[in-house]
Parts: sequence; structure tokens; C-alpha cells
Amino acid sequence: MDIRFATINDIDAITELERQCFPPEEAAEKDSFEKRLTVFPNHFWLLEDSGKLASMINGMTTDIPILRDEMFEDATMHCEEGQWQMIFGVATLPEYQKMGCASKLMERVIADVKEQERKGIVLTCKESLIPFYERFGFVNEGKSMSKHGGAVWYDMRLVFEEL
Repeated sequence: MDIRFATINDIDAITELERQCFPPEEAAEKDSFEKRLTVFPNHFWLLEDSGKLASMINGMTTDIPILRDEMFEDATMHCEEGQWQMIFGVATLPEYQKMGCASKLMERVIADVKEQERKGIVLTCKESLIPFYERFGFVNEGKSMSKHGGAVWYDMRLVFEEL
């Protein structure tokens, strides 16, 4: 399996992956991905199996230390020099789940973000996924203010340096 950054040519595969992995009220639409890919394609990590998109992690960078709902839709909030890597989504096709795909991709994201000398990574997740992210060193900061998709989210943070 290979890891690479996305291009605009990946938009259909990315949109389909998102559709298969998230409920409609949580999944990003194609137009949202188009905006993101235009502004920050180097923050879309793709894991492919013989050219087939199996897993993806995407987000943006910012100096705002909390993942806000408006970031999902407003690509202009991205700041390439930002100190925090936000993660909007971790998605793996159902047939590739429980095979370590998301873990392999997360390890690469963490390594890349450390190499970029950012302060850390921020994401929100559902309660059942807290242990998955804790394995990578993320700390549960409690229930999030996020109302994204009408779900209950938890703020998770991985800090590389003291603030």
C-alpha cells in the first residue's frame, strides 16, 4: 500500500469514500472537497491499494487551537504556516477496516506534522473512537462544542511541544 497527497483528480474517489464512511449529515459534499483540494491538497493523505483509494485523512492548518465547525466549510480559514493541524476526517473503506489502514495513515500524518514543526494535531471524534486516538497519544479534552452533523463529539489533542 502506498501513501500520497491528493490532487483535484482524486475528488470523485474522495467524495465516494466519504459517502461510504459517514452518515449523510456528517459527510462532506463534493463541492466542499473541491474547495479544500484547491486550497490545501497537501493536507489530504491518501492510502492506496494498487491504485484504489482505501483510506484518507484530511484537514487544514491554522493558529486557532480548537476545531470549529465553520472550518469544515470555509477553506479560507486555512493558514499554511498555522501551528495546529486540524483533522476533519479519518475514513477507511469498509472492506479495508480492521486491517491497520487508518493506523498506518495516522502514523504518517503524525510524522509529517512533527517534521513541519507544528505544535500538534486537533480532531473531534465520537466516544467509541476515543481509545483509537489515545493509542497515538491524543488526549481527550472532553465533550466538544461542535454540533457538526448533529452528533456528540469529543475534542482530542496531540501536543508535540509545550505551549
